[in-house]
Amino acid sequence: MDDQQLLRYSRQILLAQVDIDGQQRLLDSHVLIVGVGGLGAPVALYLAAAGVGQITLADPDQVDLTNLQRQIIHQQADIGRDKVASASERLLALNPQLQIDTLPLALSGQALAEAVEAVDLVLDCSDNFATRQAVNRACVAARKPLVSGAAIRLEGQLSVFDPRRDDSPCYQCLYGDGEETTLSCSEAGVLGPLVGTIGSLQALEALKLLAGFGTPLVGRLLLLDALDGRFRELRVPRDPACACCGAGSKA
Repeated sequence: MDDQQLLRYSRQILLAQVDIDGQQRLLDSHVLIVGVGGLGAPVALYLAAAGVGQITLADPDQVDLTNLQRQIIHQQADIGRDKVASASERLLALNPQLQIDTLPLALSGQALAEAVEAVDLVLDCSDNFATRQAVNRACVAARKPLVSGAAIRLEGQLSVFDPRRDDSPCYQCLYGDGEETTLSCSEAGVLGPLVGTIGSLQALEALKLLAGFGTPLVGRLLLLDALDGRFRELRVPRDPACACCGAGSKA
């Protein structure tokens, strides 16, 4: 690190849990953010600000007027642009020392596998069950940690799945492989600060994993009831019969 980097990141370097070694690990890290909407916006901004050296953004959508109520990385002038282009511009304006890669597509199949294989950690900030399942399978196959968040209406949830650990469940252990039955935000609504809170917590969990401090939310599901201002935590055991990460899986 040069003097400017030491100054830029000084407030987190002062933390004994981070220090210079942890900051260097962040600078050397590469993460994939799947979805740069309500969750992906705070995730990307906080990871860029913290100095995660390389960030790959994946999202097939363009900025829409209805996004601006919660997707704080985009602005009025970005309407109609690819979300990954808009987000990349904002991140580089915040921290021009980083490398930002963009994938303006819905990752699937071999493209998803290659994108996951290339990084140190994946953040699932998508908004549909099929994508979450596919990202989980790719992370299990590549043995890459996954920080997964979701939010709708006034409820949010967060967990970490780390296939490098023998005791870690995967997303499918928790939700199974059935069909999605929940409504989307466009159907049910969502409050902006809720996705901001869950996205910020996703960024925090990612920084802990990348810099190597604290206890990640592995085997635990954090639930936020924003209406009553309450957090709950549920234990999530690994399912030995899981079709994705269990003994009989093909992952």
